[in-house]
Amino acid sequence: MPHHFRVDRSSLLGIAAILLWSATVALARSISERIGPLTAGAAVYLGGSALLAGSLLARRRSLGVLRQLPARYLFGCGALFVLYTLSLFLGLGLAASRPQAIEVALLNYLWPALTILFSLVLLGKRATLGLIPGSLLALAGVCLVLAQGAAISWRSFSANLLSNPAAYGLGALAAVTWALYSNLTRRWGGSDSQGAVLLFTLGTGLAFLLMGRIHPEAGAWGARVAAEVACLALATVAAYVFWDIAMREGDMVLVASCSYLTPFFSTVVSCLYLRVWPTLSLWVGCLLIIAGSFLSWRAIREPAGEPPGPAVRQAAAGSSISS
Repeated sequence: MPHHFRVDRSSLLGIAAILLWSATVALARSISERIGPLTAGAAVYLGGSALLAGSLLARRRSLGVLRQLPARYLFGCGALFVLYTLSLFLGLGLAASRPQAIEVALLNYLWPALTILFSLVLLGKRATLGLIPGSLLALAGVCLVLAQGAAISWRSFSANLLSNPAAYGLGALAAVTWALYSNLTRRWGGSDSQGAVLLFTLGTGLAFLLMGRIHPEAGAWGARVAAEVACLALATVAAYVFWDIAMREGDMVLVASCSYLTPFFSTVVSCLYLRVWPTLSLWVGCLLIIAGSFLSWRAIREPAGEPPGPAVRQAAAGSSISS
């Protein structure tokens, strides 16, 4: 039976969350240029955790649910959450230029396709043959981006990759860790992870703060940096709240489908805000990643005996806080 999309207020909030997350790369790179990625991450996530705690208290949400969550979820998924954010911020900060930062971000956006692949093993999902072209399209998109407009060959691919292996490696690590987080959240998490998200966000901020103490960064705060930190922290928290409402009350299939456009929205916002002139290969690579991820998603089938409804909700919730 075809799905009839229901565009209501809750679904629109979910789409708004996607748009808010699309600003992460641009703001994170801009802040990192001025105060360093470690200081930037600490400021954004400590500020964000404070705002998220205030939001939960305002809605009278109890954190007592933390006592009911499995330890492997709290520690395992919590570690992956922290590692993902560290990898993304450091990868963006270590990029040699703003165009390279956008390339690192597109590597991070391999996580939807990787989430699908990992779900075959971790969640026992089944897939049709459509998974093969979907995965190949996503991989072709990354190769095209890393070739930087040159004729696609192993030499052009490896030359760009070796020009800054740390930044590109961290972008790829971010994709892998978030794909694992999304699957293991579905496997280990409880029905209400809001309190855990607050804990994960706070832990991320503290991890950035500790690393900043070990490796001090030079930088100067100013009005623009403070405004960008406040905007990114607020946007992140608002997106968490909006997405939670969309997953509980909105059209989950519509919102989850729109989430596959995040690489495109993020690239547009990043190019405009960072004043980067995108190449044709960047746009084509971005669209190939989106198409590959979408085809992979369409190729997945639920395990025998598992109802599709909760699986759609948990899969979307697992990927809800990725930037």
